[in-house]
Amino acid sequence: MASEKCFAKGSSAPGLVAKGQIRLYSMRFCPFAHRTRLVLHAKGIKHDTVNINLKDKPEWFLKKNPLGLVPTLETSSGQVIYESPITCDYLDEVYTDKKLLPADPFQKAQQKMMLENFSKVTPYFYKIPMGKKNGEDISVLEGELKEKFVKLNEDLVNKKSKFFGGNAITMIDYMMWPWFERLEIFELKHCLDGTPELKKWTEHMSEDQTVKATMFPTETYKAFYKTYADGKPNYDYGL
Repeated sequence: MASEKCFAKGSSAPGLVAKGQIRLYSMRFCPFAHRTRLVLHAKGIKHDTVNINLKDKPEWFLKKNPLGLVPTLETSSGQVIYESPITCDYLDEVYTDKKLLPADPFQKAQQKMMLENFSKVTPYFYKIPMGKKNGEDISVLEGELKEKFVKLNEDLVNKKSKFFGGNAITMIDYMMWPWFERLEIFELKHCLDGTPELKKWTEHMSEDQTVKATMFPTETYKAFYKTYADGKPNYDYGL
């Protein structure tokens, strides 16, 4: 169901979630929902996906999640979970095969702290392109983003590992990846200059089967984000 067209206001609600499965309410190009798609795929969780028109949200969806946010999960018993880090933690706790979070409480806390720090990075991916579109001077913002990348690079240098949790992909890598996948679309790839370990990390991530399975071609992203920037997002672009 992952390629289904999005549901908008006035649409009929999808049927009940099948027993033994879980449903993801998503939007195909949303980086926050992308996190949950990565975790679902990495853990091999049986699920269906219902895409939501975020500009014209269905009434039935707002009853499930009054905030109208994606990602949102729904279980076969009608339980609803939302906010991307919470949905991903929930999936890792409930589906215990291939754990993505470390078992060690301190290592787990470290990943949570990294994620908290990374939440201060994501706004730049919107501020810089928007500033550029409006003809503003974005040099200060770009400089700040580069500083954030330098710190991430230092973290990898200090850990002497391919990924942020060690030499295998863990939860924190998937939580950060969606924005790096979109670097080229936002014309921010040059911000990786001077951060060789972080650049290598993006290359290692690109080779991951889960990352490959959940990504869109750059041209598709560009076409969608153009409609988004013009204020008329085409959530079904390419279908």
